[in-house]
Amino acid sequence: MKYVGWKPYFCSMLTQRQLFLKYNAQTSTTPLLLEFVKAKGIYMYDVDGKKYMDLIAGIGVSNVGHCHPTVVEAIKNQAETYMHLMVYGEFVQTPQINFAKALADVLPANLNCTYFVSSGSEAIEGAMKLAKRYTNRTAIIAYKNSYHGSTHGALSLMGNEEFKQAYRPLLPDIAFINFNHLPDLDQITTATAAVFIETIQGEAGIRVPSIGYLQALRKKCTETGTLLIFDEIQCGFGRTGKMFGFEHFDVVPDILLLAKGIGGGMPIGAFISSKEIMSVLSENPILGHITTFGGHPVSCAAGLATLNTILTENLVSDVEKKGQLFKTLLQHPAIKQVRGKGLMLAVEFDSYETNKAIIDACIVDGIITDWFLHCSKSMRIAPPLIITEEEIKEACNIILKNIDAIV
Repeated sequence: MKYVGWKPYFCSMLTQRQLFLKYNAQTSTTPLLLEFVKAKGIYMYDVDGKKYMDLIAGIGVSNVGHCHPTVVEAIKNQAETYMHLMVYGEFVQTPQINFAKALADVLPANLNCTYFVSSGSEAIEGAMKLAKRYTNRTAIIAYKNSYHGSTHGALSLMGNEEFKQAYRPLLPDIAFINFNHLPDLDQITTATAAVFIETIQGEAGIRVPSIGYLQALRKKCTETGTLLIFDEIQCGFGRTGKMFGFEHFDVVPDILLLAKGIGGGMPIGAFISSKEIMSVLSENPILGHITTFGGHPVSCAAGLATLNTILTENLVSDVEKKGQLFKTLLQHPAIKQVRGKGLMLAVEFDSYETNKAIIDACIVDGIITDWFLHCSKSMRIAPPLIITEEEIKEACNIILKNIDAIV
C-alpha cells in the first residue's frame, strides 16, 4: 500500500518541465521548455506571468489570434450540444455541413466538395489516394525542398533527403522537380496522376513562384490529364493577403489542401475538390477513405467561426500592408533578404548559427520566432493576422536590437 501512495507524491514533487521530459515523447534533444499557462490574441503568458509576443502563430495556426472570443464561444456551444458521434461520412452533422458550405461559398466553383480530416498530413494522405483512384495512374511529382507533413505518404513527398533517409523504404513512383523552373515541367506526362505543390513553399524559407510558372504548370497538367494539387496548409486562410494563396496567381487547382489556420486553434484539415472527382472514394471499394475524427463537430464549429471572423472583421484587407511594414522596418546589414507575401515571411541571415542566436535572444526578450526545416538560416515571421502596426514596430525593434547584440 505504501507504494500506491508514494508514487503520486513523488511525481508531485517534480516540476512540470521535469514531468514533460519524463512522460512526453520528445521531438528533439533540446526542447525550448517554455511553460505557458495562458494565451490571448497575439500573446502567450508563461508560468511566471511573463508575456511573449507570438510571431509564428503556432506555425501558421492561430490566424485570428489565440482564444478569439467568437471561436471560443462556438467551441463551447458545440461541445455542449454533441461531440464525436461517428466516423466521418455516415451521420448528417450540422457543423460539418455548415463549414463545408461556407468553404464552397468562398472557393471557385470546381472546389465544391470537402472531405474533412484531422490534420494537414492527413489531408495529404487523402489527396494522394484520391488522385491515384480518379486517374488510375500511380506516378506523382513533388518538389525539391517541399514539406507536406510527417506521415509516411506525406514524408514520401518531402523534398529533403536529410529528413527522409531514416524512414525508408518510402512510397515508390515519386519524382522531384525544381520549384519555379519551367524546363522541369516536361517531366509531367500522361502517366502522372498528380503534381503536389505548395502554392508558396513554406519550410523552404518562403519561396514565392512566378505567376507565369504556376500558369504554365496549370496548362501542362490540363494537357496531360494530371491533377494539380495545391498544398495551402500554411499559406491559406488569409496568411498571404488573399483568402487563398492561389488567388495571387489566377490559377485554380483540381484539389486544394487546407489545415493549420482553418480551425482557429482546433485540430482540423481538409482536402477539397469537385463532387465528380471526390465521388470515386465512395465505391469500388466502398469506404475508399476513412477517418474516425475527421470533421469533428467541435473542430468544424471552430472552423466556421474562424472563417466568419476573417470575413466579418475583414482581416485579410491589411495583411499585405502589415507584411510590407515588416519588410520596411527589418533593414540591417546582417539581414540578407526579407521575402514572402503578406504575413508569411522569411528573414535570411548568413548562417543557422547567427539565426539561432538571434531567435534565442528574442525569446529572452519576449518575442517568439523560429527557423525553417529546409532553410535554417532564415527566421520565420508569421504572426496572427490581428497583429497591429504598433505591435509590428515593437517586434521589429526587439529583433533589430538583438541582431546588433549578436552580429
